[in-house]
Amino acid sequence: MNTEPIYMISQWQNHKAQLRRYVSKRVDDANAVDDILQDVYIKASVNLHQLTSKGSLKAWLYRIAHNTIMDFYRQRQQFEPLPEDLMAEEQEPGQQAREELAQCLGPLIDELPEKYGVPLRLAELEGVSQQEIANLLGLSLSGAKSRIQRGRVKFRQQMMACCDLELAQEGIVDYSPKSSNKGVRCQ
Repeated sequence: MNTEPIYMISQWQNHKAQLRRYVSKRVDDANAVDDILQDVYIKASVNLHQLTSKGSLKAWLYRIAHNTIMDFYRQRQQFEPLPEDLMAEEQEPGQQAREELAQCLGPLIDELPEKYGVPLRLAELEGVSQQEIANLLGLSLSGAKSRIQRGRVKFRQQMMACCDLELAQEGIVDYSPKSSNKGVRCQ
Protein backbone atom coordinates (compact mmCIF):
# COMPACT_ATOMS: atom_id res chain seq x y z
CA MET A 1 0.00 0.00 0.00
CA ASN A 2 1.38 3.41 -0.99
CA THR A 3 1.39 5.70 2.09
CA GLU A 4 2.64 8.83 0.26
CA PRO A 5 -0.88 10.33 -0.27
CA ILE A 6 -1.75 9.82 3.42
CA TYR A 7 1.58 11.34 4.49
CA MET A 8 1.07 14.29 2.14
CA ILE A 9 -2.45 14.98 3.43
CA SER A 10 -1.38 14.90 7.09
CA GLN A 11 1.65 17.10 6.47
CA TRP A 12 -0.40 19.50 4.38
CA GLN A 13 -2.84 19.95 7.26
CA ASN A 14 0.11 20.70 9.59
CA HIS A 15 1.55 23.41 7.33
CA LYS A 16 -1.47 24.83 5.49
CA ALA A 17 -2.15 27.74 7.89
CA GLN A 18 1.50 28.86 7.86
CA LEU A 19 1.65 28.59 4.08
CA ARG A 20 -1.57 30.62 3.80
CA ARG A 21 0.02 33.42 5.89
CA TYR A 22 3.17 33.24 3.79
CA VAL A 23 1.23 33.52 0.54
CA SER A 24 -1.24 36.16 1.75
CA LYS A 25 1.63 38.44 2.83
CA ARG A 26 2.93 38.34 -0.72
CA VAL A 27 -0.32 38.36 -2.72
CA ASP A 28 -3.02 40.98 -2.11
CA ASP A 29 -5.88 39.13 -3.85
CA ALA A 30 -7.69 36.75 -1.43
CA ASN A 31 -9.04 34.61 -4.28
CA ALA A 32 -5.56 34.26 -5.73
CA VAL A 33 -4.24 33.13 -2.33
CA ASP A 34 -6.62 30.17 -2.35
CA ASP A 35 -5.72 29.36 -5.97
CA ILE A 36 -2.01 29.51 -5.20
CA LEU A 37 -2.43 27.26 -2.16
CA GLN A 38 -4.34 24.78 -4.28
CA ASP A 39 -1.57 24.85 -6.90
CA VAL A 40 1.06 24.32 -4.20
CA TYR A 41 -0.82 21.28 -2.88
CA ILE A 42 -1.22 19.80 -6.36
CA LYS A 43 2.44 20.37 -7.28
CA ALA A 44 3.60 18.93 -3.97
CA SER A 45 1.32 15.88 -4.25
CA VAL A 46 2.35 15.14 -7.82
CA ASN A 47 6.07 15.57 -7.10
CA LEU A 48 6.23 14.05 -3.60
CA HIS A 49 8.32 11.17 -4.96
CA GLN A 50 11.08 13.71 -5.73
CA LEU A 51 11.45 14.71 -2.07
CA THR A 52 14.64 13.10 -0.84
CA SER A 53 14.15 13.63 2.90
CA LYS A 54 10.77 13.76 4.61
CA GLY A 55 12.35 16.05 7.23
CA SER A 56 12.77 18.76 4.60
CA LEU A 57 9.10 18.75 3.55
CA LYS A 58 8.30 22.11 5.16
CA ALA A 59 11.14 23.93 3.38
CA TRP A 60 10.20 22.13 0.16
CA LEU A 61 6.58 23.34 0.49
CA TYR A 62 7.77 26.91 1.02
CA ARG A 63 9.98 26.67 -2.07
CA ILE A 64 7.00 25.43 -4.11
CA ALA A 65 4.85 28.25 -2.68
CA HIS A 66 7.51 30.84 -3.54
CA ASN A 67 7.81 29.55 -7.11
CA THR A 68 4.03 29.45 -7.52
CA ILE A 69 3.75 33.06 -6.34
CA MET A 70 6.41 34.07 -8.86
CA ASP A 71 4.47 32.23 -11.60
CA PHE A 72 1.30 34.06 -10.52
CA TYR A 73 2.95 37.46 -10.92
CA ARG A 74 4.58 36.52 -14.23
CA GLN A 75 1.20 35.50 -15.67
CA ARG A 76 -0.50 38.61 -14.31
CA GLN A 77 2.12 41.03 -15.52
CA GLN A 78 1.17 43.21 -18.42
CA PHE A 79 3.95 45.06 -20.14
CA GLU A 80 3.57 48.57 -21.42
CA PRO A 81 6.29 50.39 -23.31
CA LEU A 82 8.22 52.88 -21.22
CA PRO A 83 8.10 56.52 -22.25
CA GLU A 84 11.05 57.72 -24.29
CA ASP A 85 11.82 60.55 -21.89
CA LEU A 86 11.97 58.36 -18.76
CA MET A 87 15.29 58.62 -16.98
CA ALA A 88 16.38 56.46 -14.11
CA GLU A 89 17.38 58.17 -10.91
CA GLU A 90 21.03 57.74 -10.20
CA GLN A 91 21.32 55.92 -6.93
CA GLU A 92 24.19 54.13 -5.35
CA PRO A 93 23.80 50.34 -5.71
CA GLY A 94 22.21 48.92 -2.59
CA GLN A 95 21.11 52.34 -1.32
CA GLN A 96 17.39 51.61 -1.66
CA ALA A 97 17.76 48.23 0.03
CA ARG A 98 19.62 49.85 2.95
CA GLU A 99 16.90 52.51 3.26
CA GLU A 100 14.14 49.88 3.40
CA LEU A 101 16.13 47.82 5.89
CA ALA A 102 16.75 50.89 8.04
CA GLN A 103 13.00 51.51 8.33
CA CYS A 104 12.44 47.99 9.65
CA LEU A 105 15.49 47.51 11.82
CA GLY A 106 16.21 51.08 12.86
CA PRO A 107 13.88 51.10 15.88
CA LEU A 108 15.52 47.95 17.31
CA ILE A 109 19.01 49.38 16.77
CA ASP A 110 17.88 52.60 18.51
CA GLU A 111 17.20 50.54 21.64
CA LEU A 112 20.87 49.49 21.87
CA PRO A 113 23.32 51.42 24.02
CA GLU A 114 24.66 54.34 21.96
CA LYS A 115 28.26 53.06 21.91
CA TYR A 116 27.05 49.95 20.03
CA GLY A 117 24.02 51.31 18.19
CA VAL A 118 25.79 54.16 16.39
CA PRO A 119 28.61 52.06 14.87
CA LEU A 120 26.15 49.28 13.96
CA ARG A 121 23.78 51.72 12.24
CA LEU A 122 26.64 53.32 10.30
CA ALA A 123 28.05 49.95 9.18
CA GLU A 124 24.89 48.00 8.44
CA LEU A 125 22.30 50.56 7.42
CA GLU A 126 24.33 53.40 5.97
CA GLY A 127 27.11 51.36 4.35
CA VAL A 128 29.98 53.26 5.98
CA SER A 129 33.30 51.37 6.00
CA GLN A 130 34.72 50.27 9.33
CA GLN A 131 37.77 52.50 8.85
CA GLU A 132 35.51 55.53 8.29
CA ILE A 133 33.51 54.60 11.41
CA ALA A 134 36.74 54.45 13.40
CA ASN A 135 37.70 57.90 12.11
CA LEU A 136 34.24 59.39 12.77
CA LEU A 137 34.05 58.05 16.32
CA GLY A 138 37.71 58.59 17.24
CA LEU A 139 38.38 54.88 17.67
CA SER A 140 41.07 52.56 16.45
CA LEU A 141 40.07 50.27 13.58
CA SER A 142 40.06 47.26 15.91
CA GLY A 143 37.95 49.24 18.42
CA ALA A 144 35.40 50.08 15.72
CA LYS A 145 35.28 46.45 14.56
CA SER A 146 34.80 45.30 18.15
CA ARG A 147 31.91 47.72 18.76
CA ILE A 148 30.22 46.73 15.52
CA GLN A 149 30.56 43.04 16.40
CA ARG A 150 29.25 43.56 19.94
CA GLY A 151 26.43 45.67 18.51
CA ARG A 152 25.49 42.81 16.19
CA VAL A 153 25.35 40.40 19.14
CA LYS A 154 23.22 42.78 21.21
CA PHE A 155 21.00 43.51 18.20
CA ARG A 156 20.46 39.79 17.62
CA GLN A 157 19.50 39.36 21.28
CA GLN A 158 17.09 42.31 20.99
CA MET A 159 15.55 40.92 17.81
CA MET A 160 15.15 37.41 19.25
CA ALA A 161 13.50 38.89 22.37
CA CYS A 162 11.01 40.88 20.28
CA CYS A 163 10.26 38.70 17.27
CA ASP A 164 9.31 35.12 16.50
CA LEU A 165 11.10 34.30 13.27
CA GLU A 166 10.26 31.48 10.92
CA LEU A 167 13.28 30.34 8.96
CA ALA A 168 13.50 28.23 5.84
CA GLN A 169 16.23 27.44 3.36
CA GLU A 170 15.80 30.79 1.63
CA GLY A 171 16.07 32.73 4.92
CA ILE A 172 13.38 34.38 7.04
CA VAL A 173 9.97 33.50 5.59
CA ASP A 174 7.73 34.89 8.32
CA TYR A 175 7.89 36.84 11.55
CA SER A 176 5.57 38.11 14.22
CA PRO A 177 5.99 40.16 17.40
CA LYS A 178 6.37 38.14 20.57
CA SER A 179 3.55 38.48 23.03
CA SER A 180 5.79 38.28 26.11
CA ASN A 181 8.93 40.39 25.99
CA LYS A 182 10.12 39.90 29.61
CA GLY A 183 10.92 43.56 30.15
CA VAL A 184 12.53 44.11 26.75
CA ARG A 185 11.23 47.18 24.94
CA CYS A 186 10.12 46.29 21.43
CA GLN A 187 8.71 48.67 18.85
